[in-house]
Amino acid sequence: MIQDRLAGWVSDLTTLHELTERLARTGSLDETLDELLRAGAALVGARRGMVVLEPADGRGPASTVGLGLAHADLGHIETVPRSATGYGRILDGGTAGVPGPVAQADLLHDAALDPRHREVAARLGYAASYALPLATEDAGRLGAAVWFYDEPAEPVERQRHLVGLYGRYATEHLARMLELERTRRQMAVIADELLPGRLPRIPGVRLAARHLTGTRGGGEWYDALPLPEGALGLAVGSVSGSGPSALAAMGRLRASLRAYAVMEGEDPVAVLSDLELLLRLTEPARSATALFAYCEPAPAAHADGSGSGSGSGSKIVLAGAGHTPPLIVGQHRTEFVETSLSAPLGMLACWEAPSVEFCPAPGETVLLYTDGLLRRTGDPMDRAFTRLHTAAAGVPKAMRDDPGAVADHVLRTVLPDALDGGRDGEDVVMLAARFD
Repeated sequence: MIQDRLAGWVSDLTTLHELTERLARTGSLDETLDELLRAGAALVGARRGMVVLEPADGRGPASTVGLGLAHADLGHIETVPRSATGYGRILDGGTAGVPGPVAQADLLHDAALDPRHREVAARLGYAASYALPLATEDAGRLGAAVWFYDEPAEPVERQRHLVGLYGRYATEHLARMLELERTRRQMAVIADELLPGRLPRIPGVRLAARHLTGTRGGGEWYDALPLPEGALGLAVGSVSGSGPSALAAMGRLRASLRAYAVMEGEDPVAVLSDLELLLRLTEPARSATALFAYCEPAPAAHADGSGSGSGSGSKIVLAGAGHTPPLIVGQHRTEFVETSLSAPLGMLACWEAPSVEFCPAPGETVLLYTDGLLRRTGDPMDRAFTRLHTAAAGVPKAMRDDPGAVADHVLRTVLPDALDGGRDGEDVVMLAARFD
């Protein structure tokens, strides 16, 4: 009997070790919640469950995640008065400490059960539940997890003990992921505040910008500013490093480039040279890539393409410092602009590279983007460029008049989860300019 008990304890400890190791490998709040639900279901012997994230400090984020439950199922459960549910008793337990686990072993035959709860349980096909508080001494109450049984049941003492041990570790990890998520959101807000609040309206060109924040967000930026005589300045760039210091450096660099562009925007090489000197003198330990384009949109009289010959169409002069080349997307061509090979700003004692001039045809869109778009694919750089080119070439004809639609199609094709909330990897910036 003693050997059997020892074997059982060893088996339980091995299971806990494996589950906590899997939990420790999660790198985001969503992954942590999903893993917590799956592991808890295995420990208590349930098939379905949900976790309600509702930090007591009110700082958010608040969310509800299900296991084996569709979004509509979660909606049905949330229509039940919270005081009638196990997780509701935990979340609304007041300030006199966090309640312990709540077991409801037979929902369908409990005479004291709220009728709405019985109705929802019968509709979704569960007959019992077991709710576990998620709380730590330092962070306080974070939420509650609840698992649902298909038949009347409740976890035995051994299962309660195991899920309790796992829950304590999982809650500590959840608190760390929650704080990390809050920091990421604050940085995303700061980054958005440092980027243009609105894009300028310039005759002969339409603009759209997309900024996707990632888990390793840094100083990727874009800018578009009106210049004298109806010209337009477009810029994208990326500052080395990550975190608040990279965001601050990005803000300083973007503000400086705007000033240089107003003074000498017709010469993009001079703009980047001034920016390189500033970076080298003020932040010698940091480097940056940048691309600046001086655009002269076609006059309105030629917006229909009748005067798109030399001297009457749109013209772009650009210079790049270690940055990815722009991509031209049109009805008759999809090609990268051939820019000269150059080093990033801050890498050499004196930066300089020749500028490049090209003329987009009426109806063509020029895509400027940061290398985070390519790195986030996880492919080697040559394959990432091929994927980007293929995505741009496949933009439907009906979308090509809208630069925002072009940018969205390219991003969704290259990074399928990016526009649906996926935030793995690098920040991504894309600036699209369609010329009439």
